[in-house]
Amino acid sequence: TDFMEKNHYDFIDNFSTAKSPQQMLGVLAKTYYAQKLGIDPAKIYMVSIMPCTAKKYELSRTEEMHASGFMDVDVALTTRELARMLKQSGIEFLEMPDGAPDSILGDYSGAGTIFGATGGVMEAAVRTAYFYATGKKLPKLELEVVRGLKGVKQGALSIEGTEIRVAVAHGLANVEAVLDQVREARNSGKETPYHFIEV
Repeated sequence: TDFMEKNHYDFIDNFSTAKSPQQMLGVLAKTYYAQKLGIDPAKIYMVSIMPCTAKKYELSRTEEMHASGFMDVDVALTTRELARMLKQSGIEFLEMPDGAPDSILGDYSGAGTIFGATGGVMEAAVRTAYFYATGKKLPKLELEVVRGLKGVKQGALSIEGTEIRVAVAHGLANVEAVLDQVREARNSGKETPYHFIEV
């Protein structure tokens, strides 16, 4: 978000207004979950483990990240930091027993499982939109690497006769290339090449 605000502010109206899953879970833990279990939210210390260092910045980015009166997430560790901490503590991660996930909000979905992978947010959103529009599950979403743009995948699907074009850009350099395509189409009065872009 910081990168987009600083470098592509002309697309701000197109940003998703949803908090990230990290922040959504944090606010749920300190409101819904705390109330359900009768825990004082001030006693909940929410730690997020994520692969991206940008999640650290996201914690205190705006007042919206503590709209409940508490920071949604108190600290974010990268997966590398967690691995280092486990190693320093003498814990062999691969030797740890498997455990069942907590089910504080019920069963998780396949869309939730893919959410953390590159392209997962877009695929989950497209599957959900398809289901709500048609009442059917999306058969399969095919994404292909965009020729000449390593790290960019694109695809298209039809929902009730309307073609929806999507792209997934992995890495900031690829974001530049995709947004340049959108900006060029917009500035020349052409239809946008994509309706949904995941960065």
